[in-house]
Amino acid sequence: MIYKITDYNYNMGKHPKTQSIKKCQSTKTATLNEPSQVSKKETEILLNLLDETLPLDGDVVEFGCYKGDTSILFQRRLEQFARSASRGDAPVKQLWLYDSFAGLPAKTKEDNSVAGDQFQAGELFVSKREVIEKFKRSGLNLPKIKKAFFEELDAKKDVPAKISYAFLDGDLYESIKTSLKLVENCLVANGIIVVHDYNNPELPGSSRAVDEWLMLHPNKRLEVKETLAIIRCA
Repeated sequence: MIYKITDYNYNMGKHPKTQSIKKCQSTKTATLNEPSQVSKKETEILLNLLDETLPLDGDVVEFGCYKGDTSILFQRRLEQFARSASRGDAPVKQLWLYDSFAGLPAKTKEDNSVAGDQFQAGELFVSKREVIEKFKRSGLNLPKIKKAFFEELDAKKDVPAKISYAFLDGDLYESIKTSLKLVENCLVANGIIVVHDYNNPELPGSSRAVDEWLMLHPNKRLEVKETLAIIRCA
């Protein structure tokens, strides 16, 4: 199945994160009718990559769910797969969401960028309750939702032992570096990691974290589409 996203109204003029920041600067909070953090094209790519991994053992994780826009689409696809699977041995998949629900953490020097000055600690704040209510309105089952900064998570206690698909959207260097470390030993064969904001000049820390991680894992294959770094695990 090839996905085409038609049910979201995207403003493609500037990077979506910049639009959301400008809309919530006066209140430091985000409303649920803002543009998605992920573009229309990127959403299509994410769903098609998810579809590739559905036959694999392992769960789906999203680090940095923000408003839950992509989370809703992931959960809907998992439930569709569960209903349509005809084989009795089809893998049962769980969606896991991780977010501080306190806005962005503080930047480090790796995140410095004139283009991204608007991204400050506390920006992009959305509460866990808002995400839960969004799932309830959608009629979908609730995923497992963990409220924490990524460095507070324990890979053995808080992350599933087997992961088939990981979407990392932590925006900043330390968040991406930490989330890569949390999932790296849990990916099943042919699993996929996708990191958002790769080559995004507003958030240079994301690219730096990915590039450093790839230097430590030279056997991993990198493909870039839009601002998505796609890492396939053989």
